[in-house]
Amino acid sequence: MTRRAVVTGASTGIGWATVALLRSHGWEVVAVARRAERLAALAAETGCDVFAADLTDAAQVGALAEHVQGPLHALVNNAGGARGLDSVQGGSVEDWRWMFEANVIATKQVTSALLPALRDGAEAAGSGDIVTVTSIAGHVPYAGGAGYNAAKFAEHALVAVLRLELAGEPLRVIEVAPGLVATEEFSLNRFGGDRARADAVYAEVPDPLTAGDVAETIVHALELPAHVNLDLITVKPVAQGLGSQTVKGELRVKR
Repeated sequence: MTRRAVVTGASTGIGWATVALLRSHGWEVVAVARRAERLAALAAETGCDVFAADLTDAAQVGALAEHVQGPLHALVNNAGGARGLDSVQGGSVEDWRWMFEANVIATKQVTSALLPALRDGAEAAGSGDIVTVTSIAGHVPYAGGAGYNAAKFAEHALVAVLRLELAGEPLRVIEVAPGLVATEEFSLNRFGGDRARADAVYAEVPDPLTAGDVAETIVHALELPAHVNLDLITVKPVAQGLGSQTVKGELRVKR
């Protein structure tokens, strides 16, 4: 049986890499993002199906569910993002609202809309998966992370409650919480297109994670035997202790 997945946030970074890896493993994939031109490039590269949608819009999520139809074996909730590096007091309410919409509301809406197709897939194949890419920012707060911490903590709670709600069904609920990942757009978007600030996040950090590293983690979790559930996977570069503790310069053995 050919397995079928939906991957959101697929126009760049972790989402793009996950689509490409799943396709190389023989999965059928529906790649979802807002930017149709980026999805077209991904389809040309990987042969995936694509659907352009703003996942904070309920009507567009409904249209996605209509497009998917039929049995679905995995959903990878990867869409989201950060804006700003501000305090609770000084942070922009609009930035906070966008982060909650992109990280929490979108995940809720897509999961709700695609659960019937996932249940169809699980009934036919014996199992199904919902993977949500959160962040270590949803587990450990850090100075300057106020709005993003709040949104990702909420998304982590959503995943935990969903796991309780689906107990007894052959559906695994998996959370992947990456640390420092050097992708082409995450920090650039966070800092409003300021390339110097974005590049400074990764400067002198030895081997931050790549989008491909996180994609490997996601696909590994999906392809484990159906009775094995990796509830929570925290994946960080060796150079990162906590969210706010990152080593600069060469890693060396201490004696």
